[in-house]
Amino acid sequence: MANKNLKIVFFGTPEFAVASLDRLVRNGFDVAAVVTMPDKIGGRGHKVIQSAVKDYAVAHNLPLLQPEKLKDPEFVEALRAIGADLFIVIAFRMLPEVVWTMPPMGTFNLHGSLLPRYRGAAPINRAVMNGDTETGVTTFFLKHEIDTGDIIGQEKISVGPDEDAGSVYDRLMEIGAELTCRTVSQIAEGGVEAVPQLKMSDIEPTLAPKIFKEDCHINWNSSAARIHNHVRGLAPHPGAWTELHYPDGNILTVKILKTRLSDGCTQALSPGELAIIGRDVFCGCADGCAVVLETVQPAGKKAMPAPDFARGLRLGEDGVLPCFK
Repeated sequence: MANKNLKIVFFGTPEFAVASLDRLVRNGFDVAAVVTMPDKIGGRGHKVIQSAVKDYAVAHNLPLLQPEKLKDPEFVEALRAIGADLFIVIAFRMLPEVVWTMPPMGTFNLHGSLLPRYRGAAPINRAVMNGDTETGVTTFFLKHEIDTGDIIGQEKISVGPDEDAGSVYDRLMEIGAELTCRTVSQIAEGGVEAVPQLKMSDIEPTLAPKIFKEDCHINWNSSAARIHNHVRGLAPHPGAWTELHYPDGNILTVKILKTRLSDGCTQALSPGELAIIGRDVFCGCADGCAVVLETVQPAGKKAMPAPDFARGLRLGEDGVLPCFK
């Protein structure tokens, strides 16, 4: 079956999925329909919020479905009526079996990790938070258990020691789009030899659960390297946070958006203790080392260079800086 005759339904929601959808459209694949999340009401003024995938579909006149429930008989029949050969799922909800088993050529997913590592909702963040020096993207056929299906293809990238999750996300989005198109071509040409994840014995299965607010809290009783990885793994969104405790009892929540490992702090600092030395703002960690704060965002304000923030700190009566906890 030639690529141009392969009828596809694309499932996705955020920008990460748009890159692959755009690459499919520009390469002449037949995207017969797009499925995305229903619109939401939110933000100031209670405006209608559309997914990035919907924005793209509307702009390119692609047929669009936005089901509230994926098991809704009306939605299932609408999908069946399209007569698609293949479904592609990228950053979407978990599909019910009645949906992902529908197309004769199967349903595949693009996932932002080197499966079986980082199965779950936040693979990119978790890889950077854990200090991994390598990650990548994987295409695999869906099966009942989430992110456990047989692997079709993978692409790897290296992760720099100071690179944040946003940068890794952008790079994986682009190579993921290339892998998506290549996977469709392989399936169309009958050249797929999917490999069960259990046979990839050199990669230990790990989980990458959704990130909640408490996951973003910085534990200053950790090593400098671990804190640095925590910060960059959550940057730019949702952002690692901490609380600045003033001697008078006041507390200010601060996001730490960028740090670097210290080449050497000239004074010993307790975990969470701040010091301004020259143009640098140091914060102590549990291993006796320090991180240098580069970009911070106090609650209610825009992100700013850490030295600008430090210059505006209220000092205690004895001139002591407040402390992070």
